[in-house]
Amino acid sequence: MDSKKDQLLALIAHNPFISQQDLAERLGVSRSAVAGYVAALTKERRILGRAYVLPGAARKLVCIGGSNVDRKLRSVAPLQMGNSNPARLSESPGGVARNVAENLARLGLQVQLLTALGEDAAGHYLRDQAAKTGVDCSASLISPDAPTGSYTAVLSPEGELVLGLAQMDLCERLSPDFLRQCAAQRAEAGLTLMDLNLPAESLAFLMKEAAQASAAPLVAVAVSGPKMARLPQSLQGLSLMILNRDELAAATGLALADDDSAALQRAHEALAARGLQRLIVTQGAGRLYFGEAGQALKSLKPPATSVVEVSGAGDAFAAGVCAALLQAPEDLSGACKLGLRLARLTLRSEHSVSPELSPALLLP
Repeated sequence: MDSKKDQLLALIAHNPFISQQDLAERLGVSRSAVAGYVAALTKERRILGRAYVLPGAARKLVCIGGSNVDRKLRSVAPLQMGNSNPARLSESPGGVARNVAENLARLGLQVQLLTALGEDAAGHYLRDQAAKTGVDCSASLISPDAPTGSYTAVLSPEGELVLGLAQMDLCERLSPDFLRQCAAQRAEAGLTLMDLNLPAESLAFLMKEAAQASAAPLVAVAVSGPKMARLPQSLQGLSLMILNRDELAAATGLALADDDSAALQRAHEALAARGLQRLIVTQGAGRLYFGEAGQALKSLKPPATSVVEVSGAGDAFAAGVCAALLQAPEDLSGACKLGLRLARLTLRSEHSVSPELSPALLLP
């Protein structure tokens, strides 16, 4: 953009709550000049009043990544490896990006899901479920020649994950070309979340886009330790990454013992050196760590709760973090607290997305 006025409009589109002083410093002009630009843009109806409300600015959350059908096999007795174990079976919609999207929709937020589905019974089921919960997946990739993804979780009688088996090959088709086709939908994002089911070249594509000054914040949510290898060496453009301790170890190559804060800090510094702006490290019932690049990690202790099963709790946490950051981008601590609140509700539910979620959870 050539003019200062257009540059100012781009900064406002990225952060509608930015102050005139911050705008002046970013543009290298006086505050009075900023006031003049704002007045002109308001007169032109390119800004619609307080908080710099832009026409059509929906503050949408865009989630990009995996969708699948979750199959949970919960043993009714202690598991005996190498033997047949009696179990109860349940099926539900799943996938990291899909679960995050449903959590956000249940909070009353506008959500676009960009995912890959087969033209099969499972794909139709997931599309119907998205429509029922208010998730827009109309721009997703629909494949007639490949099955919808599936995830099978083997759970202990206590609901803890013993083994997970994922068939997510269809996500490999979420290529940079597909992302370019969805440029209009992605341009409406106030925040974008991607999961690491995406191909490496697509992760790099999204991060390169996010490194631009006017881009929406980009959040990455891990899927598993092995898929950490998909991240590029440079993490420039990545606003936040949410990992568990094992995934952090895989990303950095560092040995991380349980709740070793010094080792976690070293891992945080290693990722910051690669360009990561913020990091959240979850440890189940253990302390949660979070921090900004160049600063020491802070921590929170998750509240104690009963556990029906663990499936979906991490996705609920990520959704809470994103919902909070959409409202208050600078408050990472508050975002973690909302994430823990949503995760707790999910841990107490037999569903991967708790039916107790509602817009009331976003009220002060």
